[in-house]
Amino acid sequence: MFAQLATTGHHAGVSSQIRRRPAGAPTLAAIAEAAGVAVPTVSKVLNGRSDVSDATRQRVTDLLLRAGYPFPEPDPHRGAPPAGLVDLVVPGIEGSWATFMLAGVEEVVSEAGKDVVVTVAHQRPGTADWVDRLIARGSRGAVLALVTPSPEEIARLSAAGISVVLLDPGAEPTPGVPTVGATNWAGGYAATEFLLALGHRRIGVVGGLASHRYGQARIDGHRSAMVAAGERFSPELVRHGDWTRGGAVLAATRLLTSKRPPTAIFACSDRMALGVYEAAAARGLRIPEDLSVVGFDDLPEARWITPSLTTVRQPVREMGSSAARILLRLTEGQRAGTDRLELSTVLVERASTAPPRGPDTADPVD
Repeated sequence: MFAQLATTGHHAGVSSQIRRRPAGAPTLAAIAEAAGVAVPTVSKVLNGRSDVSDATRQRVTDLLLRAGYPFPEPDPHRGAPPAGLVDLVVPGIEGSWATFMLAGVEEVVSEAGKDVVVTVAHQRPGTADWVDRLIARGSRGAVLALVTPSPEEIARLSAAGISVVLLDPGAEPTPGVPTVGATNWAGGYAATEFLLALGHRRIGVVGGLASHRYGQARIDGHRSAMVAAGERFSPELVRHGDWTRGGAVLAATRLLTSKRPPTAIFACSDRMALGVYEAAAARGLRIPEDLSVVGFDDLPEARWITPSLTTVRQPVREMGSSAARILLRLTEGQRAGTDRLELSTVLVERASTAPPRGPDTADPVD
């Protein structure tokens, strides 16, 4: 195997180990490639760190020994995994959604006598990625909220003995990894069914990133409700933002400035619904007199804004609690119990919706 490995080169962050490389031996980067791990993992084995799974340690150790690298035996007292910690990995910590979800995770974890460590899954120059940070910390379990790991990242976590539960992943998860979410399709269906019952027929949709499966499920629910009611689903009435208020302003403006603007808009998150409010105000439209709006989430902002927002409530706190319970079972060597857990959504009617001012006619069904 080593005949195929490069024997020259340098890898940032492990220069102290390069100086220890025996003459003619493969680089750490070459050994990492042969072992199917990251270079920092090889460095940890070389330095006797304990935060590496047994299988990975043995595989890397065999390669290092064959290459002639000298290194100490692992020190069981250095870098020992903190058994009382559970990781929560999130894309960001701003906003009410993250706060409610964290509260649900923390409640369950604290009842089990453990603490939560929050890790933001961003990559900054000169810093280790979030997977390496979990491995270096000796984590034994993590809830990944709105973070979709790649198969390679899942493999690295598994090799390090880290159990994982996904909370609303953006893409189809790796088979065998348990997920927790809400009934997104049913929520989209309920939002549209409600607007149809009020008399709306030309209903716009402001979606999030088109690549996110939970957002697409909400749009699919909207489409199904339109078809079930005998109405034509109009793709031109669907505009995608990026889950931000600013992105929703742009998407809603495109809808409201079209030749035949909608009389109602279903925003696939409460945060984007606020952007719809802003776009409507810029056009001089009143809510709900001129435009009805339905959101999705039922965050506190939905009650604070004027008029208060009709929205689809998803049990964010309960989703966090459920993910934490599954994770604790996994870290104790038990089965997850389910590959996919979906908690029910429910429509909450408030003041942002009303019947259209005049007859609302949609495009005819083909």
